[in-house]
Amino acid sequence: MPDFSKPTRVLIVEDHPMFREHLIHLITRELGVVICGEADNNSDAMVILRKEKPEIALVDLTLRGGSSGLELLKDIKAFDLDVKVLVLSMHDENLYAERALRAGARGYITKNEASSELIKAIRCVLSGEIYASHRVTARLLQRMSQKKKSSHLVGLETLADRELEVFQMLGRGKSTKEIAETLNLGDSTVETYRARIKEKLQLRSAAELYLRAGQWVRDHGA
Repeated sequence: MPDFSKPTRVLIVEDHPMFREHLIHLITRELGVVICGEADNNSDAMVILRKEKPEIALVDLTLRGGSSGLELLKDIKAFDLDVKVLVLSMHDENLYAERALRAGARGYITKNEASSELIKAIRCVLSGEIYASHRVTARLLQRMSQKKKSSHLVGLETLADRELEVFQMLGRGKSTKEIAETLNLGDSTVETYRARIKEKLQLRSAAELYLRAGQWVRDHGA
């Protein structure tokens, strides 16, 4: 178990100020940690990570200005930064938990969990273990036991992380130009992603793509 008698340095990466305040109040009260920084986008988070060197970062997946928690995880791994990351998100764990763990997170917990479960998850990650719900663990073990190749995946699981991000923005009614500006991509790159998504989901037209994406966003509140 970690030594909680010594203050643990925590970075909060979350784009909703009110939730960030609640989170800070909760974990400082329950764990006696020190908040060494707050950020609502990837670039600010990376600056704080390099300067303050926190032991753990609590990271949302959807951040300000089109930033992505998944991309932040990949940057942390690419620059070999020594920090444990617990993803705290509203997004469906069935679709995002495995992606986050694959990208380097040490745990994934949804925002609708009880505060006590969040504290448990933080303690778990700080102890060097990996935290995931029983549902996610069972899903991962089942996939391993079946030993299926990626070509057998169906539906949204076939989409790469960036493709899923574009799909989600299409579901919010964003145009190619708006997506390109938000993600700092070229229009042609976004069009390529759209074509790949249509192919993987076996959709015949742009109308079907927007319909499928819109329905998914409504169903998941994404």
